[in-house]
Amino acid sequence: MQQAHIFVEGRVQGVGFRHFAKVNAEEIGVFGWVKNLPDGRVEAVFAGPMDHIREMVNRCESGPGASRVDNIDVEVEEADEGYDTFEVRYH
Repeated sequence: MQQAHIFVEGRVQGVGFRHFAKVNAEEIGVFGWVKNLPDGRVEAVFAGPMDHIREMVNRCESGPGASRVDNIDVEVEEADEGYDTFEVRYH
């Protein structure tokens, strides 16, 4: 299992991005988490097979309807935690 640590920039807070990520992660079958950052970005970790992670990142490039994604930074790494769900974090 691999994971991708991503940071999404643009109009990505207050537009349902975290919910969008959770719904899509559960549909695709990736695990991990998503949260808002104080600087206006969204941070997430997607863990699972590499093709599932790629699909998740591709969906995030479009985002939910009201969002505008300007940039996504993706760091692929070996999975260091055994995620078994996908959660929205609020801290």
